[in-house]
Amino acid sequence: MRTHYFIIFLTLFSSTLIAQITGVVTNQNGEQLPFVNVYIENSNRGTTTNGDGAYELLLEREDQGKEMVVVFQFLGFETITRTVEIGSPQVVLDIVMTEATTSLDEVIVEAGVNPADRIIRATIANRKKNLDVIGEYTAKFYSRGLWQVQDAPDKILGQEVGDLGGGLDSTRTGIIYLSETISDIKYQRPDNFSEVIVASKVSGDDNGFSFNTASDANFSFYENTLNLNAQIVSPIASNAFSYYKYTLEGTFYENNQLVNKITVTPRRVNDRVFTGTIYIVEDSWQLYGVDLHTDGTAIQVPFIESLNFKQNFKYEDELKQWVKISQVIDFSFGFLGLKGDGRFTAAYSDYNFNPAFGKNSFSAEILSFSQNANKKDSTFWDQRRPVPLTLLEQEDYVKKDSIQVIRKSKKYLDSIDARGNRFKLTSPVFGYDYTDTYNRWRVGVSSPLQAIQYNTVQGWNGSLQASYSSWSDDDYTKTFYAFAKANYGFSEDQLRYTLGVTRRFNRTNRAVVSLTGGVDLQQFNNAEPIRPIFNTAYSLLREKNFAKYYEKEFAQIAYGQELVNGLRVNAILAYEKRNPVFNTTDQTFFPSDDREFTSNNPLAPLSNGSAAITTHRIGKFFTSATINFGQKYYSYPSGKFNVQSERYPAITLVYEKGFGASNADYNFDQLRIVAQQEFNVGNKGRLSYDLRAGTFLGTGDEISFVDRQHFNGNETVLFEPGAINRFNVLPYYERSTNTGYFEAHAEHNFKGWILGKIPGINKLNFNLVAGAHLLSTQDQRLYREFNVGLSNVGWGKFRLLRVDYVYGQGALGGNKGAFLIGLSL
Repeated sequence: MRTHYFIIFLTLFSSTLIAQITGVVTNQNGEQLPFVNVYIENSNRGTTTNGDGAYELLLEREDQGKEMVVVFQFLGFETITRTVEIGSPQVVLDIVMTEATTSLDEVIVEAGVNPADRIIRATIANRKKNLDVIGEYTAKFYSRGLWQVQDAPDKILGQEVGDLGGGLDSTRTGIIYLSETISDIKYQRPDNFSEVIVASKVSGDDNGFSFNTASDANFSFYENTLNLNAQIVSPIASNAFSYYKYTLEGTFYENNQLVNKITVTPRRVNDRVFTGTIYIVEDSWQLYGVDLHTDGTAIQVPFIESLNFKQNFKYEDELKQWVKISQVIDFSFGFLGLKGDGRFTAAYSDYNFNPAFGKNSFSAEILSFSQNANKKDSTFWDQRRPVPLTLLEQEDYVKKDSIQVIRKSKKYLDSIDARGNRFKLTSPVFGYDYTDTYNRWRVGVSSPLQAIQYNTVQGWNGSLQASYSSWSDDDYTKTFYAFAKANYGFSEDQLRYTLGVTRRFNRTNRAVVSLTGGVDLQQFNNAEPIRPIFNTAYSLLREKNFAKYYEKEFAQIAYGQELVNGLRVNAILAYEKRNPVFNTTDQTFFPSDDREFTSNNPLAPLSNGSAAITTHRIGKFFTSATINFGQKYYSYPSGKFNVQSERYPAITLVYEKGFGASNADYNFDQLRIVAQQEFNVGNKGRLSYDLRAGTFLGTGDEISFVDRQHFNGNETVLFEPGAINRFNVLPYYERSTNTGYFEAHAEHNFKGWILGKIPGINKLNFNLVAGAHLLSTQDQRLYREFNVGLSNVGWGKFRLLRVDYVYGQGALGGNKGAFLIGLSL
């Protein structure tokens, strides 16, 4: 009886097994070959070898007893086919590959013509046709991401590095990120994409979701450029001959088709280009393979040292097309003593190039997750993972899973908090935080040193802030924040305070409500055109007090949320009492007989006793709606993450109302519209613009100066490169108005398109930047401003500076030009 049950058990167990072919692929020297394509001939089933050269080719139950032809394909090596009989659940097939020999016997040679140029020209001529052939499809997608640190310092900029989540061992090396995804994808040129992640796995986080996505790995060298922070020109782009030189290394046959091996070399140093090898099939002029690399200098990400793309293609007989089946992106990085490398592996299978997409096949949702996508067990992954784990990756999963149990325990979290919560002798000076990680809350007191500033209204002043925050989970889905801030001005001998609470309800529509109130000192332009630290420096060192203030006693409630995808609304209701304030000190480090501080009145800078406003009360209502046309998004279980379209501008409509003022003349209505957009112009750089227009309704000349429309001026030698809606040589309040207005800003960063072509200068890797700015108001003449400068200025990996020359026309004080310095972080 027991034997009978045992036989039944074996029968049932064996029927659940899925056959597989496994093995290791090496070269003739016994060295393991990573990322060799392994697939069943005339099928969509395949895999690649892992970093150790091992592979697992999963088969189906009906393959038992059949003969199958297995193909091994790798760039630079002879393709191998092996016929295998599937007679057992597991077939071991090790392969030794031989480096491919190329010849020039098949090359058509014309006098004075580079044979590689002929091939590239034909490929460029057929580029769009080949793009269209694979212009839409569905497929299965697998991705693995790996980041390794080879050398980590104990501290970076004085901050403890720690072990980076358990990734670093005692030698300060190890894997700091390892994750996998299995997805179903749909694609339609030019930008329709949909991905459903069926399974997601993150080492050391059983509740985590990988950020490896198919859309982020969707690189095609048939496109003119690849977006890698900068637009990198493809070796077969329509204008490729302006950027590359080509050498035909030889030819070989694959699938009875002649394949050309071509080396591509940049024409200029530091250009936005690749270096390496491409393989092109004769007559069809399709890509057979790609092995190209670039670096952080080209893409202008200084901490990236190298970036290598390797793509392998497989011939689809029915489609008569070579299609991508694997992609490997290797990179290395180094910055501030932290060094490492990483790899993103992608495998494509089960292509369908006739998907019959309809109008509803795609939506704004680029990415979504199946239910319990991050809860798949090891059996699922063993059966579905197309690229086997390396030994190092297997060990990382085991180690991180063990560490995770410990590091999520209350005992461990409390021990970590106990070390971080120690009160030190320096805490009263540099601030102090107390955290309870397990129960997800934190309290803290800020450093008084960080908030010490100087202005001519308060003199030396300092702030002290106490805060409390809490969060619902590790993803901070719901958050609560409360603060109490006190500010004291020593010269005016006055204490001001503000209180506030903010509650975020989710990360899907990001609904947020806040309550704030108290007494605060604010600049008339609430955008703070001059930062307090700059005003402090100019006041003390140059005897120039650019910031102008008023005192606001207020209570306000604010709410904002995304109503539907692409439409976010915000509303603020407030009660304010505005009081004038005056200079109380003229202290400066370097007094000069030909300079003196101006008054706190922007309207009468030479009249110290005058005020820009009188004390008054007013109710304020503000509402805005921002429309991001064409916005797409990722749907993670923890929230929604928006991706703004570069094809359309973002439009913001604003209505602002002042009501119930103690002086009826101060009531007002203002309408404003803003259009903003930023987009790449091929490989010629990136263009940004910001257009604003508005008007006041039913107001006279008596509107409070606080409520006028102020424009962001600048009178320092410093500017903010990321903010283009600024006039960098216009006095701060010269054009403030309560009439209709229009302002336009445009700036283009050529990203090396011009300077990269000038011998000698291209070695500096600077970017040329040019811009134009215009301001028109009904009550004053037109103001224009032009700027030209250099960005990506610096040395080595520190490329944070930008230097501009700005020229303004139409200011009351006459035309002005100045050299300015910006800091980009």
